[in-house]
Amino acid sequence: MSRTTASQTIVSAKSISPLRRRMIEDMTVRGFGEKTQSDYIRHVKNFTIFLGRSPDTAEGEDLRVFQVRQREQGVQPPTMNGAVAALRFFFTTTCNQPDMARHLRLVKQPQKLPVVLTTDEVLRLLGAAPGPKYKAALGVAYGAGLRVSEVANLKVSDIDSERMVLRVEQGKGKKDRNGMLSPRLLELLREWWCVGQPTTWLFPGRDPLLAITTRQLYRVVRDTADAVGIEKRVSPHTLRHSFATHLLEQGVDIRVIQVALGHSKLDTTARYAHVASKVLRDVLSPLDQLTPLTRKKGAPK
Repeated sequence: MSRTTASQTIVSAKSISPLRRRMIEDMTVRGFGEKTQSDYIRHVKNFTIFLGRSPDTAEGEDLRVFQVRQREQGVQPPTMNGAVAALRFFFTTTCNQPDMARHLRLVKQPQKLPVVLTTDEVLRLLGAAPGPKYKAALGVAYGAGLRVSEVANLKVSDIDSERMVLRVEQGKGKKDRNGMLSPRLLELLREWWCVGQPTTWLFPGRDPLLAITTRQLYRVVRDTADAVGIEKRVSPHTLRHSFATHLLEQGVDIRVIQVALGHSKLDTTARYAHVASKVLRDVLSPLDQLTPLTRKKGAPK
């Protein structure tokens, strides 16, 4: 039994306009994922509510005023940029009005460093996970650096204990890749399998025929972090950030980490260098080589 996709859910709605149906078809043909389709439909719907009429009748000034209104209402840059992407697709592809896209402006986002846990905090988090299933799921997020959606969609058949890899099918960007499968992670997965006996989905949800939801994983991570007194803002993605940062601090080549994370651009992986404090501590500053600079006269060498 397969999951119901966003496009299936939207198309099956009782009242759906030909315009929305065409947009869904355009996204489906281009291989857009479930979440992307839902987000794009939501953004176009919000613009339609603002406009008060069919969105394909909008003019460039309407788009400008819409973005001004978003700013005034305190909409955050990521949300505004998500709307830009959705509306650009809608007008360029679905409406065949590419000139409308030039009226939309991306908003600069402040660059924030990712939240990273210490190894002690990771140990406390995994140790307090509610049962072997969640302990194994969080172990995959940290031990293999998988995205929360990739963890949720793992199947039992994706575990390759001979080659010691996890097969990640249709990850971000609709790309397959292999993830790390360390001996300790394999041990956690076997402990869970002996208890839960999963057959299809590695981490079944409340309905055993369906995979666990990302929402469930978010809630478990947040509740467990609170229970062990971790005051940082923790999510499943924090474990992925910690995986990359801790590997970098171990001296693992950043290109290897890029492959493990499934990043298409090295620049995306390079941001972890900004939070790898051990790497900075181990680097000898040029100032430290100027020993006579701080040595007082007569002080012992």
